[in-house]
Amino acid sequence: MSEVDPGNADRVEEPEELWISRAGDGGVRVVTLAGEIDYHNRAAFAAALTVPPGPRPRVVLDMRRVSFMDSTGLNALITAHRALDAAGGRLRLVAPTDMIKRTMGIVGIDAFIECRDTLDEALKE
Repeated sequence: MSEVDPGNADRVEEPEELWISRAGDGGVRVVTLAGEIDYHNRAAFAAALTVPPGPRPRVVLDMRRVSFMDSTGLNALITAHRALDAAGGRLRLVAPTDMIKRTMGIVGIDAFIECRDTLDEALKE
């Protein structure tokens, strides 16, 4: 998978910017993000998390370049996790920052949304 290329990504132009790039990799939707996830771009973030078609849908979020995520982003993760779980699939995060991991821990969603250090680890069964 390649890094986010802002020239080829969907761009949300509201006060804080978020770049979103989607790709498929062996039946898995990989969503690469860069920027801030907050109230202003919540709709674009939620749209990137929709359940892909097919059996056992999987979504991997590459969060290495996400600098901030507020409660609207956390809520979108919970909603996506529930939808994927109901469809027999799963959601995994790649390399969220310490701040994001700490916030996930405070809220308790680190107990059911898996985080991996690398994209290769997240793509494994």
